[in-house]
This record gives sequence, C-alpha cells and structure tokens, in this order.
Amino acid sequence: MSGELSPIDTAKFVAAKRAVDFVEDGMRVGLGTGSTAAWMVRCLGERIREEGLKITGVPTSTRTAELARQVGVNVTSLDEARWLDLTIDGTDEYDADLCLIKGGGGALLQEKIVATASDQMVVIADPTKQVEHLGAFPLPVEVIPFGWQTTKALLEEMLVGMDVLGQRSTLRMNGEAAFVTDEGNHILDLHLQRIANPRHLSLVLNQIPGVVENGLFIDICDVVVIGHGDGRVEVTDINEGTHEEDRIEFVDTDNLFADI
Repeated sequence: MSGELSPIDTAKFVAAKRAVDFVEDGMRVGLGTGSTAAWMVRCLGERIREEGLKITGVPTSTRTAELARQVGVNVTSLDEARWLDLTIDGTDEYDADLCLIKGGGGALLQEKIVATASDQMVVIADPTKQVEHLGAFPLPVEVIPFGWQTTKALLEEMLVGMDVLGQRSTLRMNGEAAFVTDEGNHILDLHLQRIANPRHLSLVLNQIPGVVENGLFIDICDVVVIGHGDGRVEVTDINEGTHEEDRIEFVDTDNLFADI
C-alpha cells in the first residue's frame, strides 16, 4: 500500500493506525470527522474484523456514522452512551499547548460536545498541522441562520479589540448556497492570521448572541499522534509530559482504504 499512497496520505494513515492502539475492548469511542479521522474509522474496522474488537462508536457527523457502519463499527448516539472512554479526531491546527482549531469539515459543534464528554481525547494529524501560533487556518464559528449578518457584524466589531492580525469573516458556502451543518446552522470563517490568546478569544466569541460554538478546542486534547510520510509516528502526551517516536510498518494487504 505504501507505493499507492502519497506522503501526506501515508502520514495520515500511520497516525490513524497508531491512534487506534489506544482503543481497548469494550470502550465507548468518539469518532471524529474529516479526512484523517476517516482513516482512523477504517483502522478500527480492521481491528474489529481481524481481532474481534468490540467497541461502541459515537460519530460526530452523519458522514462519519455512515462510514463507521460500512466498516462494521457498532454505532450509537451520545445520549445513549452518556459518557465516553476516548475520542479520536483530527485537527486543522495545533500548537505546543495542544490547543486546536477544528471545524474545517463543518462538524465542530458535535466534535466539541463529544470530545468534552470523553475521559481522553487523542488527536491525529500530519506535520503540517503543527503551528507556533494558531490562526493561519480560518477559525470556524457556528451561528444560527436567523440574523447571521448581524452576528457577523458583531463578530467583526469584537475582533477589533482582540489581539489578532485579521478581522475579516466570511460565510462558508456550499456551491451557490450557504453551508448548513448537521444541526441546521451556518458557519462563519474568521480570517485572523494569528491568535495571541486563544483562551480569551474563545470565551469572548461565545458571548455573542447568535454564536452557537467556536472551533477553538482549549484544554480538551490530551494526546497528539503525528504521522510522517516515511512511516514514522510521534506521540506526545501533554498530561504525562512524554514524547515517543515509533514507526508503522505496513504492506499491501486487503486494499483497506481503496474507496476513501
């Protein structure tokens, strides 16, 4: 399989492969959304088929739920599971404190709810996602459709007083129409370039009427698993203060990811 994958896809695959090692029999696991998380769901399906692993998955989007069912993961809702042992998800950016920007796939609200309802959050990524300061990736803010233009104006006015380099916001589109989340909301992407104080910004954003949630994940991520194009994997645990390196060896077997 290594010959069929680009370096970036190899990085995503080996990160996902290593991350599912955190999953143990009987666990309730939050399943993230996005391209990297899709590899993780496939790897879980592989463990279920080959090892008889028994878990219950709580997806963070309808598309993740569909994929999980396809690969044999038993799926339930968060209301049914109530609390989770572990959530594995991707990220759009992360810094040295394991603060994240998430929501590039449009599922930030469910992702944040599921992650905070878990004993542990493991983030999987490739090296391009690590940044010195958050903000190069546009920060998603989920807003209700009613009065969204007023909410947008309030957001931009608030940003003038924040320690950020940019204050522009744009409505996320899906073709000619506004993008709609699984909860029926819209997303405003904030083009901030650099966020000096993510914690403060997150608190202020959620005080604005019309804002449902923002894509800053602060004090939620416990472990980050970074995959590299040569098969190397780095695992950083912020709670334990540890950093480990490993290598994932894999060969062409059953075309596991042919349809991703």
